[in-house]
Amino acid sequence: MFRLTSLNLNGIRSATRKGLADWVRAAAPDCICVQELRAQSSELSPDLAELAGLRGHFYCAEKKGYSGVGIYSRHEPSAVRRGIGVPEFDAEGRWIELRFDTPARRYSIISGYFPSGSSGPERQLAKYRFLDAIGPHLQALRAEREFVLCADVNIAHHEIDLKNWKGNLKNSGFLPEERAWMTQLLGSGGLIDVYRQLHPTEQEAAYTWWSNRGQAWANNVGWRIDYHLATPALAAAARSAQVHKAQRFSDHAPLTLDYDWAP
Repeated sequence: MFRLTSLNLNGIRSATRKGLADWVRAAAPDCICVQELRAQSSELSPDLAELAGLRGHFYCAEKKGYSGVGIYSRHEPSAVRRGIGVPEFDAEGRWIELRFDTPARRYSIISGYFPSGSSGPERQLAKYRFLDAIGPHLQALRAEREFVLCADVNIAHHEIDLKNWKGNLKNSGFLPEERAWMTQLLGSGGLIDVYRQLHPTEQEAAYTWWSNRGQAWANNVGWRIDYHLATPALAAAARSAQVHKAQRFSDHAPLTLDYDWAP
């Protein structure tokens, strides 16, 4: 099995202080894709550059204390690709791709962090620009190789994907345009929402993010906005999925899937 975890850290230093390394050691993923590092390259000290024996690869935002993505991997990649070729978003550190090319298989593991539009209209417009750019990028990549994109997409696709869907119909993360983009990506775009493939009707156990406001965590008023999005061949190899809620490292929970294929 190949165990792959995705987690928005809401700050890598904060998450490690809360015991992330011990959790990774116990969970034993082959790769853990992380988002929202909130650290510069110079701040990634040796104890952050590796995590429970996994080597880290990172793409930090230019702005201090903001965004950034990484992948910790047990296996050495053939190549590392950073960014999607769009300066506006590459400056924010939103995409890192590890390529693994062997005689038997060519595939990529990707960590992505999609913008949130919740802070205001300008950021919502930026989010739409990102979606316009990332769609063709994913299609071009799909034509070239198999991949799994682990991402905080900042979109709940269906009503089942958030607790209070009626109250969020006009809020970023559940807007009709965002949900339509997801529908297209998972339709004609040819990608698979792997968790939903395994658990098509799961609701409350599927949430991966909870607002820090009020009693959202205590009352499980959550959203499912973290995904494994895979090409069909890799998605077909998925055997189990779990959202880990026993220990908290951020306002997101780790999402782990086991795939029946070897690197």
